[in-house]
Amino acid sequence: MCELFGFSSSTATHLDGPLTLFQARGGYAADNSDGWGIAWREDGEFRLQKAPTPAAQCATYARLAPTIVSDLVIAHVRKAKHPPINHFSNTHPFQRECCGKPWVFAHNGLVPDIMNDAGMQLAGARRPEGATDSEYAFCFLLDQIANWCQNPASGDRWLGELAPLSGLIASFGQFNFLLSDGMYLIAYGHDRLHYRESLRAGRHVALIASVPLTQDEPWQAFAPGELRVYRAGRLVRAAVTCQGIRRAGDVPAFAAGIQS
Repeated sequence: MCELFGFSSSTATHLDGPLTLFQARGGYAADNSDGWGIAWREDGEFRLQKAPTPAAQCATYARLAPTIVSDLVIAHVRKAKHPPINHFSNTHPFQRECCGKPWVFAHNGLVPDIMNDAGMQLAGARRPEGATDSEYAFCFLLDQIANWCQNPASGDRWLGELAPLSGLIASFGQFNFLLSDGMYLIAYGHDRLHYRESLRAGRHVALIASVPLTQDEPWQAFAPGELRVYRAGRLVRAAVTCQGIRRAGDVPAFAAGIQS
């Protein structure tokens, strides 16, 4: 199953250690051999590198990891299931523009029914470039965020709306994700995500991983349906959602409301 890694810090730092540990999850320590990707903030902008190849065997990944110095990172190793094709366009993280900012997103889980549900159809300009349910869910999230951003008075209202919206999408199956607008690192743990927070020498650091990357450090599991939002390594918002059981043909009233 795909795995996620996220990093948020109050200062930029070398990510060689955790990214090297995460590399092993891409085909060596775990069977996620269908692609890898790393998005990191550098000089105020996102850079993105990815490939539909096993991270554990990729010389490009091995060369890249020691060079990354950043305060915000989202990485992913993929086990291709929907669709079972390890193509570049299906490789995470995905990147799009929304509200005048670049966004990146990576997902672990399966929510294929979202693509055919009448209440969850895409309404904005963003369309998936690949064939994954993950990218479709990302575009749907950005559609809703774009609606909220149309009202300047709403400010960061979208942060508060993300928790129930994430719970809604999670009701289609399994929905663990990392999302960033270049300022916040947003992590949603439907059923498989862990975090580790630290403060050392005045530096706040938050690490997120599907599976703890180390055995001798205090990783904590997300509560089921928990959304955690970090800025510069500090937790600034947290909420726990409830996911109902969807039935075929159901049209979610919540989705109809937020699209209106």
